[in-house]
Amino acid sequence: MCGIVGYVGMRSAQDVVIEGLRRLEYRGYDSAGIALVDHGTIASDKKSGKLANLEKAIEESPLPASTIGIGHTRWATHGAPTDRNAHPHLGREQRLALVHNGIIENFAEIRAELEAESHELLSETDTEVAAHLIERELDKGVDLTVAMQAACRQMEGAFTLVAVDSQDPDRVVAARRNSPLVVGLGEGENFLGSDVAAFIEHTREALELGQDQVVTITRDGVAVSTFDGEPAEGTRYHVDWDLSAAEKDGHDWFMRKEIFEQPRAVADSLLGRRDASGRLQLDEVRLSDEDLREIDKVIVIACGTSFYAGMVAKYAIEHWCRVPVEVELASEFRYRDPILTQRTLVVAISQSGETADTLQAIRHARSQGSKVLAICNTNGSTIPRESDAVIYTHAGPEIGVASTKGFLTQLVACYLLGLYFAQVKGTRFGDEINQIMDQLEEMPAHIDTVLSHADEVYAMAKEYLGTPSVLFLGRHAGYPVALEGALKLKELAYIHAEGFAAGELKHGPIALVDNGLPIWCIVPPRGRDQLHEKMVSGIQEVRARGARTICLAEEGDTAIEPYADVLIRLPKVPVLLQPLVATVPLQLFACELATLMGHDVDMPRNLAKSVTVE
Repeated sequence: MCGIVGYVGMRSAQDVVIEGLRRLEYRGYDSAGIALVDHGTIASDKKSGKLANLEKAIEESPLPASTIGIGHTRWATHGAPTDRNAHPHLGREQRLALVHNGIIENFAEIRAELEAESHELLSETDTEVAAHLIERELDKGVDLTVAMQAACRQMEGAFTLVAVDSQDPDRVVAARRNSPLVVGLGEGENFLGSDVAAFIEHTREALELGQDQVVTITRDGVAVSTFDGEPAEGTRYHVDWDLSAAEKDGHDWFMRKEIFEQPRAVADSLLGRRDASGRLQLDEVRLSDEDLREIDKVIVIACGTSFYAGMVAKYAIEHWCRVPVEVELASEFRYRDPILTQRTLVVAISQSGETADTLQAIRHARSQGSKVLAICNTNGSTIPRESDAVIYTHAGPEIGVASTKGFLTQLVACYLLGLYFAQVKGTRFGDEINQIMDQLEEMPAHIDTVLSHADEVYAMAKEYLGTPSVLFLGRHAGYPVALEGALKLKELAYIHAEGFAAGELKHGPIALVDNGLPIWCIVPPRGRDQLHEKMVSGIQEVRARGARTICLAEEGDTAIEPYADVLIRLPKVPVLLQPLVATVPLQLFACELATLMGHDVDMPRNLAKSVTVE
């Protein structure tokens, strides 16, 4: 998630913007930039890498003094993390500077239109397209606010845009659609930020903007309007958090913040995946349809949480595409002499794109002539660069070591891969694929519903403080969820936790069941009656031996009620998509239990965010 700062007032805009960007570094980024308005011109600098690189460049080539400016830390989506792709971007005449968070879905059509008018675009980003588009509106003689409104009406997607006009040195104008933006209200000065951490040192009075709104800030005031130019109002509030809490959006842990960011992260992962005709399109697929049609086996390689996402991918791809799928631990893959051919597609899942085991595995696969597709959250990292194709998850930076939104967005990418593969191979009709995509696009609202009941999970965590062991049971796509739930508890609470396929209980694990043992049970939706009945049977077995059952079951499932000591309701969703909602209570439980135990949830002992050695 990019960091954005805007300022107009009496202070040094450069100081305010750089300080704001530094306070947003926790969000993660791969480049930084600043633009100031100076006597009818734009003064700007930007550098890939850390903020220190930008500060060094400014020290060597100072920018002019100014009291109005914008700044940005970029998490790359469109285009690699380079100086050229860093923000701010300038318009055709370099009259306007723009920073941007989000994705403009129809940027390709707008870019083609601008290039037909002889606009020269210098970067790979969708942001530069927006800069040229807004400046084109300015050329019609309107002010920056009206130009922003007009440009936003032409753009689709989720975005925050913040711009300055060298010929209008008294205002900063911003727009918001499905992407965070907040106004900081000062005396003789006003601020913009992607969150309140950007300006909390200067003011704790803030204005929250609604959907599809444009805000204009000057030294003396703030004006809000709709994209259509109608007057509007934001919601004013007082920030009573300190800076540390502000960075975490008021949460005690980055991990908890990231759990609650999952509806937005899943929505971002789905943005721009269908073209105007409804066909799926992915990020960088440097494989022809002919190459994909020739694939007769898929091998998914991953580690840890990503491995469980790969297990869900197996269910989805085999069901939709009728192609056999193997799921392998990347650390074991090349040491067992795997059978790889030119008709094998290796899918590598890695949040960071730098996981050493996975990187070595894909290098081995490519040496054997196999094609490699990466699922990754980090644009320009090594694994995507060395792969033949990549699907970016667009989760934004994940600070907590234990993955949450990273996992859910990996699931989304796996579903997208399965549907895209089905589209290319013709194993599903277009209307079937679009129906599943429609269901996927409903998932952010369903995840939000689960999160609205977080307090119930927290209360339950208190009841199990001190428990030495927890088991997790699932069937079908619920089995990887059980494994992920157990892993989260191991990572955060440091207690014994195991996940099992429910049908395996009688083959050994049932010996672990003792009086009072808490067992989480991920119950399949009723639409898969045989699965559901088998799961209920397993729940009865463990209850008969004294276990306390915590059941995750969809709304309306009354059959499970007699067998659940605790019942947590999930929204009704298809069985293949259930992991997107069923995982969330398990994350909340692990986070809260670890908090109650006094552990550092964001940095569990002995763990690192990215494992870069074998």
